[in-house]
Amino acid sequence: MKCINRKKSVRIAGFMLSLALLCGCGEKVTVEHAYDIAESPGIYGLTVESDSGAVSSSTFFAEELCVAGNENILSENVTDSLSQAAGLFNLEENKMVFGKNVHERLYPASTTKILTAYVAIKHGNLTDTATVTEAELQLEPGSSVCGLKVGETTTLEHLLYGLILCSGNDAANVIADLVSGSTEEFAKLMNEEAKALGATNSHFVNAHGLQNEEHYTTVYDMYLIFQGAMQKEEFVKIISASSHTGELTDASGQAVTKEWKSTNKFLNGEKEVPEGIQIVGGKTGTTSDAGSCLVLFSRKGEIPVISIVFKADNADGLYEEMTELLKEI
Repeated sequence: MKCINRKKSVRIAGFMLSLALLCGCGEKVTVEHAYDIAESPGIYGLTVESDSGAVSSSTFFAEELCVAGNENILSENVTDSLSQAAGLFNLEENKMVFGKNVHERLYPASTTKILTAYVAIKHGNLTDTATVTEAELQLEPGSSVCGLKVGETTTLEHLLYGLILCSGNDAANVIADLVSGSTEEFAKLMNEEAKALGATNSHFVNAHGLQNEEHYTTVYDMYLIFQGAMQKEEFVKIISASSHTGELTDASGQAVTKEWKSTNKFLNGEKEVPEGIQIVGGKTGTTSDAGSCLVLFSRKGEIPVISIVFKADNADGLYEEMTELLKEI
């Protein structure tokens, strides 16, 4: 493993030091919404690069990135048979702590939506509105959706929550059309932005990640894409939310709301978070060909990490290996 200098750095202060903060007089102060970090940056000490160019006082993603070689870096404490590929990246030391088949091309399933959100935030306007069409709802049976209906209108911001939290493939199609006019044009933009972030071993053909042989990435490329997306304040806000109320207008002009909950089992409480670890957020992904996938940003004290598991056999194995990875920090 070696490090190369990266011209564009991303900055963010330490945040979520504890779910309960102690005052100097010993009074306990409870933070009710532990994962809504972007709503109260003062509480968590969070400052990310915004559209105005403001940055924090400490480095989140350093100017140097670790480049993994072709050899695996394994651990006796991580069950490597649970998935096809995995990586653990210490962003403080610019070091890949664990790496298994990180350059192998695999199907990313809905972790694709990390790039979709990044492209949409970068090239779109959060207040832009879209009206859902019948064509945008034409998806495979059993496809994950956020429940959009023909004729409903909402903003890009709400669509992004539906995209990330409940992994809405319907939201992905609407976003692609809103930003680029078509899925094909949006996919071109996805590939351009992925390459700009250094993800040169990837190719994307849609915004949702449903199976296509020409739609693939690697653990290492996804690390690069994810760290690029974390530059965007709105992206951090969305992935850290455990739930969101989507606000829409239906075809008759009536206001409607939709409740969206995160598919991330660490965020929604279905899986226990390892002791000492603070899960900020990430993205899940599952198809029969891709297996179970998860991309996370977490912290252990002041140490920020990105951890990725691709093509686990099932959800239990996915979270078991991710838990083992996080314990390696």
